[in-house]
Amino acid sequence: MEEANLTVGQVAKRCGVKVSTLHFYERKQLIRSWRNLGNQRRYKKDVLRRVSIIKAAQKMGISLAEIKQTFASLPNNRTPDHTDWERLAKHWQHSLNNRIQYLNRLKDYLSGCIGCGCLSMKKCPLYNAQDKLAELGPGPVILDNFSEEQ
Repeated sequence: MEEANLTVGQVAKRCGVKVSTLHFYERKQLIRSWRNLGNQRRYKKDVLRRVSIIKAAQKMGISLAEIKQTFASLPNNRTPDHTDWERLAKHWQHSLNNRIQYLNRLKDYLSGCIGCGCLSMKKCPLYNAQDKLAELGPGPVILDNFSEEQ
């Protein structure tokens, strides 16, 4: 069995994160450490992959809660291997594609009426007279409804 012999500083340096980030991930149960006889944290090498996957997923906009849920789906909550990573990536692609479509819509229509109900723009009375879009729900309903339909 692999020994937990990496210090928190070594892991932080290798992963490009702050020590406090590792402590935070541990509190969120995304990574695990062991304590040595001096009560200092020690990590197994596979934590490097877990932290790297967490960072990559966060860059894609995946929440820590979803990352935790995905890690929990692995047998014995083990660190994802190459096959697992492919499966995780495919799972997250659908969510990312929806987010990309939403961001493209936002980019294209940010200067126009988005259906938020403010009616402060000259175009809003044309698209959302008397805030009729409020019947469709809260928030920027033109953007939200478009992204959900895609």
